[in-house]
Amino acid sequence: MKRIKLVVSYDGTNYYGWQKQPNAVTVEEVLNRELSRLLGEAVEVIGASRTDSGVHALGNVAVFDTDTRIPPEKISYALNARLPKDIVIQDSKEVPPDFHPRRTDCAKTYEYRILNTRFPVPTMRLYAHYVYKPMDVEQMQRAAAFLVGEHDFASFCSSGSQVKETVRTIYRLDLKREGDLVFFQVEGNGFLYNMVRIIAGTLIEVGIGSYPPEKVKEMLEAKNRITCGPKAPACGLTLVGIRYPVLEQPMS
Repeated sequence: MKRIKLVVSYDGTNYYGWQKQPNAVTVEEVLNRELSRLLGEAVEVIGASRTDSGVHALGNVAVFDTDTRIPPEKISYALNARLPKDIVIQDSKEVPPDFHPRRTDCAKTYEYRILNTRFPVPTMRLYAHYVYKPMDVEQMQRAAAFLVGEHDFASFCSSGSQVKETVRTIYRLDLKREGDLVFFQVEGNGFLYNMVRIIAGTLIEVGIGSYPPEKVKEMLEAKNRITCGPKAPACGLTLVGIRYPVLEQPMS
């Protein structure tokens, strides 16, 4: 028995998120089904990030255990031949049997995209959130600076989360504008339920002048969801990648 790690990219438009649901198609369900057919054994993947409905990924991570004789690095090719075109395995390799993608220290990177222009662009409607009001990116950058570092992000967590510890560390939050596209990348050691989308919604409110950048500091201190901006739509969010320092060391 060996443990295989997959790097999974997908367009989340047609899926009800990552995690299996009783009456909806999810990314996890599709992977389990096609891996089981490919390997001739029951397979249940363990995902690193349970992305929401409509959220995209370039580098989510999943692992599974198998007795297959297919070389680990070849599984990605064989599996891609079976998967729908909106799910692609970017890499497959063997990892230590005790590696768990959610319990191992890591750095996750998300990107949120905002189309800020007079009229929407149809080809971008599934991959960026449209905002027609002019946005002040400099003010958004000032607001974003308050979020970097270790903080209690209880204010930036949707109700329904079952986590007891709401302290997280954001290593960087880079925000810039390129033409009509405003986007930011945020890297941290973990994120609460809907945390990145609430950050996006809050920064948008700063950008359109609903409140000053310094208000974000007050939001953190309040530790209350109602103090923050709205949760931004899922379409603008992409899980860029997950880095595990422990896997950067050679396997013994």
